[in-house]
This record gives sequence, C-alpha cells and structure tokens, in this order.
Amino acid sequence: MPRSPRALLVVACVLSLGCYHATVETGAAPSPEVIDKSFASGWIYGLVPPSTISTAAKCPNGPAKVETKLSFVNQLVGFLTLGIYTPMQITVTCAVSKVGETGTGASQ
Repeated sequence: MPRSPRALLVVACVLSLGCYHATVETGAAPSPEVIDKSFASGWIYGLVPPSTISTAAKCPNGPAKVETKLSFVNQLVGFLTLGIYTPMQITVTCAVSKVGETGTGASQ
C-alpha cells in the first residue's frame, strides 16, 4: 500500500517541532531574582549565537541556574525567516549569598 508523500511530509513536520531545552545548574541555592530574555537574537540557524547577558549587576553572587530554550514562537520566527534570524529564550536564576561569607576573603 503506497503512502502519500504529503502524509510523510506532515509526519516529518510534526516530529521536527520538538522544543530545544538545555539547563545548567551551578549547585548554588537559587534566589527569587530571575533575569529573562525571551528573544535573544541568534543568526543563521544559531551559528552566530546571541550576545552575552550581563548578570553581574543583578546577580552579585553569580547564577544558580541558566536555561536556554527554543519555544514554539522562537522556532516559528526562525522558520518564517528561513533560519536567518533564530531567536532563543534565556533565563538566568540568581544565586543567594553563601552563609558566613564575609566578602574579605580572609578566614578567621
């Protein structure tokens, strides 16, 4: 029984709609402070990555978790621009300060 090329194309499109998601955890305890950039601009299918997000001012203790993902809307924009503009969502969760941290670096 021959299969329709159109049906195979539909199945291939549905299977390719999976969302990319990567998480990096530093092991630090998370704070309620979150930096979210929903359209970090990448180019040419991600070969030119988004610019660095400066977190030093909002996260003085560094990040606890960094998440990057391609939402459905991000992928739709990439598809409509033929992969020239490929945005992604970046979420940084700041870390809380360590207990007993003096800030001087000297041990007592």
